[in-house]
Amino acid sequence: MKKFIYIFTFVFLCSTAMATTIHLGEKLTLTKVTKISEINAHPKKYLGKRVLIEGTVIEVCAARGCWVDIASDLPFQKILVKVIDGVIVFPMTAKGRTALVEGIVEVIHLNLRETVEYSQHQAEKRGKKFYPTSVKEPMKLYRIKGLGAVIK
Repeated sequence: MKKFIYIFTFVFLCSTAMATTIHLGEKLTLTKVTKISEINAHPKKYLGKRVLIEGTVIEVCAARGCWVDIASDLPFQKILVKVIDGVIVFPMTAKGRTALVEGIVEVIHLNLRETVEYSQHQAEKRGKKFYPTSVKEPMKLYRIKGLGAVIK
């Protein structure tokens, strides 16, 4: 019976912790959600603009909690949300939960060397082979500079 009570208490505490809404950074001010697929399809239209996105957290920076990947409303799409280190720290428990994130759409211009390094890092993360000669031109990365978030 004692064992049952411990297990029940543990499960209850874990489920309560997961159900807690987490507020990070600035208070959200926007109410209209912009679809991630719309930002990905027309990034220049949103460049420099403040947006509110919503989606499932699919990856969290394990080192500092300084970025998250948010799944799009369309399959196989996502967007990176980067925050200033230490200002907002996304907890690892955010993975798999729904996030509302408000921030500014920005672009990062990588030169050819940086594009090779970035592509190699992405391939290593996925356990794939990478051929540096396959990179022919520099790339642009569109992301959101996160200002505030709510993890549900």
